[in-house]
Amino acid sequence: MKNSKKFEDYFKDAWPYVVGAVLLSIMQIITLIITRQPWGITSAFAYWGLRLVELLGWSPYSGIRIENTQFFYTQWFLDDPVTVRNTAIILGATLAALLASQFRIKKIKSKKQVLVAAIGGLLMGYGSSIASGCNIGAFYSGIASMSLSGWIFGVFLFIGAIIGGKILIRFFM
Repeated sequence: MKNSKKFEDYFKDAWPYVVGAVLLSIMQIITLIITRQPWGITSAFAYWGLRLVELLGWSPYSGIRIENTQFFYTQWFLDDPVTVRNTAIILGATLAALLASQFRIKKIKSKKQVLVAAIGGLLMGYGSSIASGCNIGAFYSGIASMSLSGWIFGVFLFIGAIIGGKILIRFFM
């Protein structure tokens, strides 16, 4: 007799990778239909930064040329679809961690850990700037759009993950 799983059995302990991949693909299609743009994350960070310095009283537009300044002047924070999606991702991930009893606030172990995390964050931000997107926008959406750049990004993402893993093992294990 075959051991057949019920639909509910797939969601008892953890989602299989296939379920996650299908759900991500569906979300990519919905995002493309609603916003008429491929899924992206990091473009909102520039928007948030410009809004923040504007709130602090500095004019971020003086001395720099921005192609679409009208967007930044007229659009409210929650009118930006990328900002809304990022906020939903953060809230959804927090809710999922809470529901799975996996939410933890961890103690910082050392100043070295803080320094490496800050350097890593800056490098990731710089990398997403020069790559015109993060792993979602440049890789996932690039491949979904049949772009060669998405595949090239993927190769270097893989190489970077190997190097990063070796650095983590060397300095933190």
